Parts: sequence; structure tokens; C-alpha cells
Amino acid sequence: MGKHLIKQLRTMALVGQAGSGKTSLAEALLARAGAIPAAGSVERGTTVCDYTPLEKQLQHSLKLAVASFEVNGAAGPAHIHLLDTPGYPDFLGHSLPALAAVETAAIVVNAQSGIEMMTGRFMQWAARRGLDRLVIVNKIDADNVDLEGLLERIQQAFGKECLPLNLPAAGATRVSDCFFAPAGESDFSSVAEAHQRLVDQVVEVDEKLMAAYLEQGEVSPEALHEPLERAMREGHLVPVVFCSAKTGAGVQELLDVIVRLMPNPSEGNPPAYLNVPADGSAPTELQAVPDPGRHALAHVFKIEIDPYIGRLAVFRVHQGRITPGMQLYVGDSRKPIRPGHLYLLRGKTQTEVGEAVPGDICAIAKVDEIQFDHILHDAPEDAHIRARPLELPTSVFGLAVLPKKRGDEQKVSDVLHRLIAEDPCFRLEHNAQANETVMRGLGEMHLKTTLEKVASQYKLELETRLPSIPYRETIAARAEGHSRHKKQTGGAGQFGEVFLRVEPLARGKGFEFVDQVKGGTIPSQFIPAVEKGVRGVLATGFLAGYPLQDLRVIVYDGKSHPVDSKEVAFVSAGRKAFLDALAKARATVLEPIVNVDIIAPEAKMGDITGELSGHRGHIKGSDAPRPGTVRISAQAPLAELEQFPARLKSLTAGHGAYTLEFSHYEPAPSPLQQKLVAAHRPAAHADD
Repeated sequence: MGKHLIKQLRTMALVGQAGSGKTSLAEALLARAGAIPAAGSVERGTTVCDYTPLEKQLQHSLKLAVASFEVNGAAGPAHIHLLDTPGYPDFLGHSLPALAAVETAAIVVNAQSGIEMMTGRFMQWAARRGLDRLVIVNKIDADNVDLEGLLERIQQAFGKECLPLNLPAAGATRVSDCFFAPAGESDFSSVAEAHQRLVDQVVEVDEKLMAAYLEQGEVSPEALHEPLERAMREGHLVPVVFCSAKTGAGVQELLDVIVRLMPNPSEGNPPAYLNVPADGSAPTELQAVPDPGRHALAHVFKIEIDPYIGRLAVFRVHQGRITPGMQLYVGDSRKPIRPGHLYLLRGKTQTEVGEAVPGDICAIAKVDEIQFDHILHDAPEDAHIRARPLELPTSVFGLAVLPKKRGDEQKVSDVLHRLIAEDPCFRLEHNAQANETVMRGLGEMHLKTTLEKVASQYKLELETRLPSIPYRETIAARAEGHSRHKKQTGGAGQFGEVFLRVEPLARGKGFEFVDQVKGGTIPSQFIPAVEKGVRGVLATGFLAGYPLQDLRVIVYDGKSHPVDSKEVAFVSAGRKAFLDALAKARATVLEPIVNVDIIAPEAKMGDITGELSGHRGHIKGSDAPRPGTVRISAQAPLAELEQFPARLKSLTAGHGAYTLEFSHYEPAPSPLQQKLVAAHRPAAHADD
């Protein structure tokens, strides 16, 4: 692959529900562009993007894959970075990061299934990140599809700004252009009418063009180009295109749309970076400028660890230029790295390149310092720059794990931490009270495939069981705490005295530690020791042994001794003062509440809602995504859903599916609180 100009670059993520045909569509685009001899097949395991053994076995994507290729067509040369993403909600940790790396989110819709749960969610996520959006209706060749009705439903769900750039024609065996050369027939509506609606929508963003249009009655596609780019950038237009990855209908036209209409890195909304001051003050937004002459800024949005190749860090360049051998800094590290090679990716194939410019998506291999979400930069003064955080869901689905073979404990730990590096929605926690290691993910499928990967790729067998529920503790009132730590043992003694105050925070705000000590009553070098003592209690809890959250601790006074004051004294005083305050602050146990989305046969709706209601569930709504099927949205305590997967399977004869998503914590019912407190060992809070 040769050098390319920034204006020739296009970056696009294929996102949407599983089964919409994203991987097959990527194959069709690669084949049409001449990047591969022929399109591969998901069923045969021959696709570029689903290249791991487990993906081939399961026949669906498990991770984000990059396919870079060149196009030399009538619209001129272009270099496209295409990102193929998994469609199941369990793998959002792999699909959502793609939105941080592209200008365009292409939401792929299955013409048969219509608007599904993930369709709407990706539309919203893409809009919130300021991305251009393109709706691709795939599988138009399928039996019993109502393409006209589907377009109407898309417009009803997402607004009148969803307008077709082309329409299916000749029984969905081809498409008719509605923008560049609006002529010919279509299977429904009218090409001329669709063109008129496009023009009417686009000219609204340009007053001069609007005036000319009203005066002349028409406007050329060339004159529409810039305002169309602006309309997409502002969310005023969401183009819709039709195609079939299977038959090839509309694939060439889609390729032309990507090259001719989708934004290059200088035309899309610039990615938001954050300037995070070292003094702890509030971050401010700053924008990366797609200029290769500026300081380099690149965002790592994917980590892949191959047993043979090692760590591969995939990043998007937003500013500056990156070349092999140049000095780069990783995040806030002061130690530079000098990557020897730079790679373009096409599935598992790596092609070495000599530079990466703004808009390029490339990879660096075998640099262990690079982690997910890190910023790569070439100027030490840019160490304070961070990427705008991704809206990743909280992982609540858990399994307690332990090795089947005695002595494999360290190997298990190493492997699971590799998986954490690859998947931002996979995490580990250790429940000290139950003495168990719990892996958490976004759903049953997420953890099942993780276990399969551990077994097949790392030859490691794990035993699993249901874990303890991740309860939390908090406070409901303000309170003061005090402790004096004093020890005299003949030589130098220990002395530290702490006064602090605790305050509840809004749910989900975590923990804040505030230093309001005046006049040096606690010397500044001992404040971290006080915080250390406080944080020690945070981890072990107060009432029932669960971590504390959603509270603020304010240290406002204390005493020290010029000789006897030591770090250990203030650690102990901070801990005991915090416990003293908690005893007065109406501590309470919180339980996790999750959103439950269920798709099942319509005839089973009554049984399912009854099951949920009987387990403290609250039904939020329902709809019918397609005939004979119902989608139920509900909220329920996680503790009440341990047996729900088995019950759903039984109620629906295996035809029901569900997803869990963390919603919030709320106070547990009084009987449950009492039970949890009673089960907790009182000795856990005994003083040393």
C-alpha cells in the first residue's frame, strides 16, 4: 500500500445487530474493491474479519476487526479503513471502541428482521459522539421482505432526516441512484421524488444555496456536495442505502457512496480530547487537528494478544504523523518508546508501512507498556491529554472461577489478565468475604466464549459456579469521626490524631477524599497516610463486608507530634476516625439493579412478566419487533435473577433470549439488609 493523502482517507465502522450481515458486507466491499480475489463465507470460515478459530467455529464475530484497503474507481483513489464489529450486546466491549476511531458509523440493518434492539442503541451512541451516520439495509434479496415498510419504520424511529440515497429496483436485484444521477425506476416510491426530498433536506443547511434553489428550481450534485457533508456532520441528514452482500446488488453503489460522500478526517466532527490538569482541577475539552505537521496524537482503541505474535496495539492517528523508529510517549509515562515497525491491518494480515497520518488506523506490535485507551504522543508536554471516555456498559454478569488442576493458580491469573487487556468490559474482582475470584462480563454468552477461549487458546480448564452478589454499602447521613492513635514503647513513639466528616454523595458518584486541614495541624506529608487508612475501610465495608461507595470524606483537623508522628500512626487514626463516623452515618447496604431486555414468542409474554414480577421485577414496557415476537423491557435486582436464564429457557422452550445491563444501585429491602449484616463476621471490624 502506497502513501495517501488525508483527503483520500475514509474511516467507517460497520455496527448493528448480530445477524445483519456486517462481516459478509465487509467481504463484499473488499472483493468489489479488488482487495481480495473473491468474497469469503462466514459459514465456511473464510472471511477476512472473522479469522480466529473460535469465530470460525461459532460463525459470528467476537471482536473488532480492521480491514484496510484501497479503491481506484471512477470517483478517484481512496484508502478505506473499515472496522467490522460484533453485533451481540455481550461483546459491546469490542464494538463500542470502534466509534472512537472513525468518522462514519454505518448502522447495518437486516431487511428481514428490521429495526432490532442494537440498531437503535448504535444510532444513539453514534449521534452522541458526533459521528456521521449511514444506514445500510442489507439482505434486500431475502424472501418476504417489505423494504418500503422498513424504510417508513426507519424514518418513524429515527426521524425524517433518514432519506434514501438509492432505492431497490428490478425486484431488489439492483439499486437506482437517487443522488448523483437520479433516473430510472425503483421497486417502490420514485427516484425523482427521493431526489427531491434529499435536495430539500440538504439545502436547509445553506442559506445561499436555498435562495438559489428557490430561484432556479434545481441544483447540481456538485453544488450539493459541501452542504450534504455539513448536513451529515450536524445530524440533519442520515443517508439510507440498500444492498445485498450475498448477491452483490448495491455493493458497488455503496462503495461509491463511501468514496464520494462520506467524510475524510478533515470533514467529520473533530474528536474530543480532554486536557486533564495535574493539579486535579476540572478537565477541559480540546480538539485534535488533522494536520500531519503538528504534535502527534493517537488513540489506542484495541489491544489484541496473540499467543505467537504477542501484544498488538491498534490505534487511530488524530493529529500529527507517526513513523517507525520515532520517539513516542505512552499516556503519562515519561519513558519513551521507539516502535521499530508500523502495520496496516487486513484481518490477521499485517502489512508494514512507512508512516501513519491523521485518519490512519495502524498497529504497533510487542510493546507491553501500551494499554487500551492510552494516548500515544511525541511531546512530553502532552502527557496530560486523554481521550474522551467511551460509554462502556458496566459488567454485572458473573462467574466465580478456580483452576481444575492444583498449582495452576498463577497461570489462571496470567491468562485472565491478558483477557482484561483485550476487553474493556471483562473484569476480575476478588471477594474477600467469600474468598472467591469472580470474572464479570456483559452476559452469559460473553463469559461462555471467554471460557472457551481460555480452554482452546491457552489449554486451561476452569471450574465455575455462581458468584456472590456484588452488594455495596453507603451512608445516608452526614457524621463526624475522631480518633487519636498513640503508642509509647520506650523509644520513639507513634502519634496521630484525625478529625473528619463523612457526607453522602449521589448514587453512582463513587468516592471523594477532600483535604480541608488548615494551619498544618496535620502536616501535608501525612495526608496520604490518612487517605490510605480511609481507603482500607472502603474496600472491606462497615456493615456487611461489602465495598463502600457514594460518599465523601473530608479531613478538616488533627494533631501531630514533632518527633512521634509517623505514617503508620496516621494510617491507623484515619481508619478508626472513618469507622467512628460510619457508626453515626446510617450505613446501609445497596443491591445492584439491572435492566433486563427479553425477546420471546408473543404467546409467552404473560408467563415471562409473571416470572419477573414474582422476583421483585418492574416491567417498563414492551413492543413487537416483528410478528409473533415480543420484546419486554424490565428492571430487577440482580440477586433475584440467578435462576432466570433456566426459567426463561423452560418457559419459551429455548426460543427466548435476554440481555442484562447494569442500571444502578439502590438500598436493599430491610429483611435482606438484616440477613446480610447478620451473616457478616463482626470480627472483621475489630481493631488491630
